[in-house]
Amino acid sequence: MLDQAPYLDPVFMVLQEEPLVSNPGKPRRLRPWLAGAALLLLGGALYAGWPRQADLTAFDPDAMARLETSMWRDYYEKRYPALFRDLYSVSRDEYNFSPLDSVRIAYAAASAARAFQPTTSRAEAEAALPALVTYFRILSNGAKAKFDVEGAARTELAWWQARREAVPPEQYGPIIARVATLVHGVDGDNVRQTSTSTCARPTGCSSARWRRAHPEGQPAS
Repeated sequence: MLDQAPYLDPVFMVLQEEPLVSNPGKPRRLRPWLAGAALLLLGGALYAGWPRQADLTAFDPDAMARLETSMWRDYYEKRYPALFRDLYSVSRDEYNFSPLDSVRIAYAAASAARAFQPTTSRAEAEAALPALVTYFRILSNGAKAKFDVEGAARTELAWWQARREAVPPEQYGPIIARVATLVHGVDGDNVRQTSTSTCARPTGCSSARWRRAHPEGQPAS
């Protein structure tokens, strides 16, 4: 496992290096400090990067609704650090990704939002696609079944653009439901109807939509 974790290389380099001392005749007092610091770095790196059993269906619908509402506000107010924080909370607290993967997911999603926001046409909006592909690629590690990563990214971008163009919810609601089908592995009329009826507001979707997206239809225990 460790040979597949290149982010630990600097830690091992510190462990292998001899401490620098100005006077070879004095005790090497730096050695314990360096060793302790290296061990702390190693522990932190292992905690952040050690793979978790992420699950895109193990979320609390009410918590997801609150976070989504917060993220919409962050986006419209251009508070990107706050958007990153909320995206991290979704990945880490609701989906159980590792801290490292949660940072990568949050960064990719926030980058996509930031790239999309100033665009004024569908052609310009394509600038957000690479970050969205990265986002869904990492997110797919927590899916119950494999899904088309680029297809999910393009579908997500399509409903962002549709909403911006003031397309009626009856038209972009099914697009949102398609993303839920790809990512969460659920389908059905109730998902499509809820996506249409509860996502018409400019501040996000209600917990009803997230209950429909949950395979059990209820918050995860």
